Amino acid sequence: MADFDVVVIGAGPGGYVAALRAAQLGFKVACIEKDKSLGGTCLNVGCIPSKALLDSSEHYAFTKTKLSQHGVLVKDVDLDLAAMMKRKEQVVSQLTTGIAGLFKKAKIERIFGYGKLLSGAAREDLQLERAQEAQATSGDINPTKYVEVTEDSGASRKIATRFVILASGSESTGLVSAPFDKKRILSSTESLTHTEVPKSLLIIGAGAIGLEMGSVWSRLGSKVTVVEFLDRIVPFADKQLSTELLKILTKQGLEFKLSTKVTRAQTEGAQVLVEMEDTNSKKLSTYVDYVLVAIGRRPYTSGLGLDKLGIQQDKAGRVEVNEHFETNVKGVFAIGDLIRGPMLAHKAEDEGIAVAEILAGQKPHINYDAIPNVVYTWPELAQAGFTQEECEKRGIPFKTGVFPFLANGRAKAMGEAEGFVKVIADAKSDRVLGVHILGPRASDMIAEAALVLEFGGSAEDIARSSHAHPTLAEVLKEASLAVDRRQLHM
Repeated sequence: MADFDVVVIGAGPGGYVAALRAAQLGFKVACIEKDKSLGGTCLNVGCIPSKALLDSSEHYAFTKTKLSQHGVLVKDVDLDLAAMMKRKEQVVSQLTTGIAGLFKKAKIERIFGYGKLLSGAAREDLQLERAQEAQATSGDINPTKYVEVTEDSGASRKIATRFVILASGSESTGLVSAPFDKKRILSSTESLTHTEVPKSLLIIGAGAIGLEMGSVWSRLGSKVTVVEFLDRIVPFADKQLSTELLKILTKQGLEFKLSTKVTRAQTEGAQVLVEMEDTNSKKLSTYVDYVLVAIGRRPYTSGLGLDKLGIQQDKAGRVEVNEHFETNVKGVFAIGDLIRGPMLAHKAEDEGIAVAEILAGQKPHINYDAIPNVVYTWPELAQAGFTQEECEKRGIPFKTGVFPFLANGRAKAMGEAEGFVKVIADAKSDRVLGVHILGPRASDMIAEAALVLEFGGSAEDIARSSHAHPTLAEVLKEASLAVDRRQLHM
């Protein structure tokens, strides 16, 4: 008999949630994680610590630049970066410790080490061992999958399981022209741990990670330059919003070099020489204290044993799965950043839950068109559904409604009136195709949009729903009214 019903490799948002849901459904579960702390990249060196720093830096910048507008006068505002970093670590510790508590409550076995799928002779040897051990009791075992766990000390352990869920996540993508040295040329992980505010920071990549970390260090006093190969920032976003966000961030002090590539970054003492070239072949060079490479992430599959087991991957290194998240090897599933789709923690969580329920014979469904995406700058950018460009590419007839936060009472009272909401609806049916928000607390507001998309609601449904006054959410209602040019406050 197998040691476990389900073994999850990776304890990030997808992995630990898959383990918890499987345990809820009555499976005997183990979760293998190479790090001593649960939560994966997101909780330890990604989503959570970056948001802690974003909030802290927002408070600092607000105190210095906006607090006086509210009649609160503060003199000699100082930055205690060490205290800010300590708070960040406390937030991370509380959450990762919380996951450990959930595992204990659910009776999930935590296994620290590197998990690898076994194949060939190793599987046959293990099956023979298990058969001999169980012969006196059942006389018949047929464990379907085998996993080897190797600890940091080198000690290994072999376990048998009915199902394996691969949830090992992703890692920062490097750049040949700017290789990581983790001292001056950094990934997002190292950019979370500065002990002093860099005087100058050059960021390669204008996606969510680059803009969020750029915002943190710019608010705290760094001269931040963002270099992007494309001609726009946050290229996944609706162009109307990304264009406006560029204007706002530039006004905040970030400098952007679009349509530009970094041809070389080389550490020279306490600085980095960065050489660049734009689309007109104009060459540029500058010296900065640090370089952050934030061009994206790639699936982390090293050491999983995929090749030996014959598990198929695409050209981008993603594990190929069917509509049930199962690989071409029966009983082995993959979720999250390992497979196609946006590399988002909540997407991984949804997939982890889905796999556990599939194993229990249920029929869950994920609507990928309703998964929200957020950039935690200030103001925030959040979206769910299709962009206008995607509608045009697909040939979908559509209509749009746009309404600014400037005309919203709550936004005016907060002193946070930049940005707008854009609703895209089908021109014939009025069904909502996409909602795009650039404004204060957009990350919270997008949940209403995701719900409407999930249930196939219309712009009229949003417009007819009562929204409390005064709230920021009224801007979404007005934008929905604006789809048919019925907005009331403009």
